[in-house]
Amino acid sequence: MQVTNTILMIRPVSFRMNEQTAVNNYFQEELEVSANVVNTKAQEEFDAFVIILRAKGVHVIVIDDTKEPDTPDSIFPNNWVSFHKNGTVCLYPMFAENRRNERRDDILDRLESEGFHIENVMDYTSAEGENLFLEGTGSLLIDRVNNIVYCALSARAEEELIIEFCEDFDCLPVIFTANQTVEAERLPIYHTNVMMCLAENFAVICLDTIDDKKEKKNVKHHLKESGKEVITITENQMHHFAGNMLQVLGADNKRYLVMSSQAYKSLNTSQITAIEKHCEILHSSLETIETCGGGSARCMMAEVFLPKF
Repeated sequence: MQVTNTILMIRPVSFRMNEQTAVNNYFQEELEVSANVVNTKAQEEFDAFVIILRAKGVHVIVIDDTKEPDTPDSIFPNNWVSFHKNGTVCLYPMFAENRRNERRDDILDRLESEGFHIENVMDYTSAEGENLFLEGTGSLLIDRVNNIVYCALSARAEEELIIEFCEDFDCLPVIFTANQTVEAERLPIYHTNVMMCLAENFAVICLDTIDDKKEKKNVKHHLKESGKEVITITENQMHHFAGNMLQVLGADNKRYLVMSSQAYKSLNTSQITAIEKHCEILHSSLETIETCGGGSARCMMAEVFLPKF
């Protein structure tokens, strides 16, 4: 299965713009309001988002963050953990030191208490000691049906670790560089899932970010060869988080593409029509989370593919 009905989400308690991630996440901005206001607004957006998902029959497991240690980006759990159908849990090496504190054993215990089976834990986090990073399904877009992994290189996605992951999961790596324009300079996009969404029968992707023509051609080739309709977005739409989407299963196995309201409003009629040929669109306002966190709807959802007892 490429999509799942079960999503893990972490409700924030100290959300703010993370100064440690802002060095290479060019989507982040500081709001001229107090930290308490930022966190409260983020919690309100989070709660409304969960309600929208659950109303469609998506199984959302919500876990509250803790005050200590300081984890301003805990709302984005898909970067430190991924859950796989063979019972494997992967833990990933994180670029920002304060994000490493997001890894919590009690979250795995909670999943087991809900009937999910964890066979083994594959821990890549020792790479942090060598300053090598790979930030989960923020970096790795996994085609679980065709055994292909798409990944854009950045300070948070080291080629050596991408290849190691692909060897461990017997996947073909499709590696490329995706850039965005920052003050007239082309710089790597921090996570693949900001410029690309991989769904069951289609992909939403900002091909304009792949400057190398051979790499662009290779990505398009693998998407089309695996039967995906390629729906392109512009770099401006990407900056409105139109690449940061996730397809999920709701009640009666109905498919939904989940995104923020900002992302939805940036799409044109033909793009919406192309998506709606495959599934219904769900969107929710995530303005505070997007502005301060530099991430959007997809970043907030860690897919659970673990088998159940």
